[in-house]
Amino acid sequence: MSIEAIRAIDRRAEAKTRARGACPALAAPMPTGDGMLVRLRPAGGVLTLPQFAALARSAAAHGNGILEITARGNLQIRGLRAETVGRLAADIDAAEITVPDGPAIEISPLHGIDPEEVSDPAAMELALRSMLQALLASPRLAPKLSIVIDGGGVFGLSALSADIRVVAQPDTGWLVAINGDGPTATPVAVGPVEAAISAVGEVLSLLAALGPGSRARDIDPALLQARFPAVNDLQSLPSRAAKMPLAGLHRLADGKTVLGVRPEFGQMRASDLTALLDLATTDGATAVRLAPERGFFFLGVPEDRVPAMQIAAARHGFSAQPGDNSEHIAACAGAGACGSAFYETRTLARRILAVAPTLLDGSLTLHLSGCAKGCAHARSALTLTGSPEGYELILNGHAADRPDERIAGGRIDFAIERLARSIEDNRGAGESAAACLTRLGAIGVSKALRQE
Repeated sequence: MSIEAIRAIDRRAEAKTRARGACPALAAPMPTGDGMLVRLRPAGGVLTLPQFAALARSAAAHGNGILEITARGNLQIRGLRAETVGRLAADIDAAEITVPDGPAIEISPLHGIDPEEVSDPAAMELALRSMLQALLASPRLAPKLSIVIDGGGVFGLSALSADIRVVAQPDTGWLVAINGDGPTATPVAVGPVEAAISAVGEVLSLLAALGPGSRARDIDPALLQARFPAVNDLQSLPSRAAKMPLAGLHRLADGKTVLGVRPEFGQMRASDLTALLDLATTDGATAVRLAPERGFFFLGVPEDRVPAMQIAAARHGFSAQPGDNSEHIAACAGAGACGSAFYETRTLARRILAVAPTLLDGSLTLHLSGCAKGCAHARSALTLTGSPEGYELILNGHAADRPDERIAGGRIDFAIERLARSIEDNRGAGESAAACLTRLGAIGVSKALRQE
């Protein structure tokens, strides 16, 4: 067995056993294959254009010039070194970017400007941080504890899973639920702001008592029942799913417009981002709102300037048009940007976009992971993991899972085309790519890939 194969096994074991509990905050950057990674969420997910440009320049000066927006709408800066993390922090301070301490609290990206919003999640976040400051700062909370505050509106956060969800309700104030996304989280309390904050405090207390390795899923149901006697009587009232896609021009109910932009596969080079921000500034944009689905919104762009902005965005590696198939691909940094990766994920992604659009009908996410760590996508997906021998295909799982099929490096183009052709040949009327793959199963897919 080769040294690279042994290392790959070690990486797969590490990916399987680690709890993914480390959150690479500014105070605790995470070592990766391309240096240190820092993840940060500016207060409210809001940046001015000069602030975003300052981050881009700092990423180029102190990292490898690559920035990412995560599936949860947080910002990542890659390729830092131990001695440059402090310089990045100094640049953030100089740009007057506020990054709240404690767990990231994700709120609706169009908060405060969407007329259809039920209640203001930014105000709720401030209240939570003020009233529960000591609890939120507890070292006994999991580093990756997730809190979502959904104010509703046209870009709700129902699809985001979280340990704690606080969801605006039309008539009853706020619903507090734990361990899940909008449809699956367990409601524990509903009421006005004060009651919701108290309920969040109770949940945080339970989590702190369990210790830093625990998440909401680990809370004993009997203990939950004791703290929240009405838990079994509450109806699940999930937030509405987003009514609009991220990318493209969107008119709000009051006639104002926002322009949604997605970096290709969620990753952007500092030079491209700086160029786009310069154009947006010239065209009248006033602010940026980071958003789930790996993108952001420009505020303030006059509608008559949007077509030119969309063309410019495409020129710099961004999509500002709805329906771009690339939004269904989650790709890590890949070889050339990360020392752990075995293949160039973005090169393969572009080939797939060209030759296998059948796979990208929106029914599944294609996860291209350069190694078994699976940094780009934490959920089950149709996954291609890099290995010393080539690629490992997992039909519905994570990058570290046992592969359903192994593909030699030189056969990947053939395999992708065969997989797409198999779906075309076997899909029933109205059947999605995901449903077809599920029906074919591992045996059917393996048979298709091995046909000459």
